[in-house]
Amino acid sequence: MTAPILVTGGTGTLGAHVVPLLRASGHDVRILTRHTRPATDGIDHVTGDLLKDEGVEAAVDGVETVLHLAGGPKGDDRATRALVRAASGAGVRHLVHVSVIGADRVPLAWMRTKLESERAVADSGIPWTILRAAQFHDLVLTMVEKMAKLPVFPVPGGMRLQPVDAREVAARLVELTLGTPSGLVPDLAGPHLYDLAALARPYLRRTGRRRPMLPVRIPGKAGRAYRAGANLAPAGAEAGKRTWEEFLAERLG
Repeated sequence: MTAPILVTGGTGTLGAHVVPLLRASGHDVRILTRHTRPATDGIDHVTGDLLKDEGVEAAVDGVETVLHLAGGPKGDDRATRALVRAASGAGVRHLVHVSVIGADRVPLAWMRTKLESERAVADSGIPWTILRAAQFHDLVLTMVEKMAKLPVFPVPGGMRLQPVDAREVAARLVELTLGTPSGLVPDLAGPHLYDLAALARPYLRRTGRRRPMLPVRIPGKAGRAYRAGANLAPAGAEAGKRTWEEFLAERLG
């Protein structure tokens, strides 16, 4: 019997696309989740919490490949170190991790935890693969929805994004997971570059809203980094095909 593939964050936005693709490839999947869930065909759930370092050893027991998708607003470095400790002790042979473009260039606390997570994986002694991806369409939509509730729509000057479709990131991660350890692979971003106004306009048009655009300035080192494009994919990155406009058309109708 083939060992299952452990997926952390398997019930999240990205995991919801990754798990069916792994199953379609013929692999059993084990999901580490904080909430008890019943097993389904080819999918097992282990209850645990990476931040609390609970249930992690049970999750990696008998596993050869781990796909680490779990993440949050803080503590990602601590959670990744807990996973690495357990995976090292269990003899895992391939650890795949998804990170964020600009983790090594944007001076934000959240980005620093992403970079520390990458370092924990790279220093684990386990053969590894890391993919840095741009912001998902889903995350950008959440951001735009919140801003559209304000009387004016703030537009940070010089800030640009390359939103990518979560399904394309999932497909690439599955390809990497089923392949051999590859280290840091080329980044994956969306096909187009947008400022926040360009992201907002099609959303406002589809939802029938009108909002004046208010230019704002992001202060400090983070602002300078965003204006310099430190969050954007570097040369040699791969580009997805599904655009922001296509995503909105499907999501909003």
